Amino acid sequence: MSSRADLARMIADARRVVVFTGAGISTESGIPDFRSPGGVWSKMKPIYFQDFVASEEKRREAWERAFNGRAGWVGREPNAGHFGVARLVASGKASAVITQNVDNLHQASGVPTERVIELHGNASYATCLECGERHELDELKALFQATGDLPACRLCDGIVKTATISFGQAMPAQPMARAEAETLACDLFLVLGSSLVVYPAAGFPVMAKRNGAALAIVNREPTELDAYADLVLHDEIGPVMTQAAPAN
Repeated sequence: MSSRADLARMIADARRVVVFTGAGISTESGIPDFRSPGGVWSKMKPIYFQDFVASEEKRREAWERAFNGRAGWVGREPNAGHFGVARLVASGKASAVITQNVDNLHQASGVPTERVIELHGNASYATCLECGERHELDELKALFQATGDLPACRLCDGIVKTATISFGQAMPAQPMARAEAETLACDLFLVLGSSLVVYPAAGFPVMAKRNGAALAIVNREPTELDAYADLVLHDEIGPVMTQAAPAN
């Protein structure tokens, strides 16, 4: 039976840790996960990328969701799990955080932006689908509420979308390549709060293990990769990381 102390020893013995996070690390901040009963997709259907691009009605629905915070992805504070990960990065023990989350909480906890590899984008700002220009949500919301006009790019008048990766949208090539490089360079791959069912993201733990790294999984529920891991904890992430990555 694995313990929090066992994980602390694995981290202490590791030369280079990569942390991989999913929705479970943020539920302790009050952000709902996606697939469980009561999760985001049980309350509202996802809007597919192709529909967002093709339909003004779907774009309006998506922006109304974003501006009223219905999905609940932004506006929360980091928790003990995020701060534990930040300590691993600050100490030099962890080289990168690969995350499936879009809530910006790793950055808010103090992890430098360049150390966070976002596989599914970020819900805290928007980008133009044509030219890539960044747009801040507060500015878009004010204009939308004042005029009712859908957000458009200030540079090229292209379609603007929150910087998340929607269903049907291609995975971002650069973050995927960075995640693969970090995965192959680590000697401990630490999964925190991921059900490990969404591919291609869930392929990274397997890639690390096959490359000789140790694999540790901390998740409240069992995952399909538990039998593959060197350590498994079905536990709350905040308390685990408080013990496994203590403050100096």
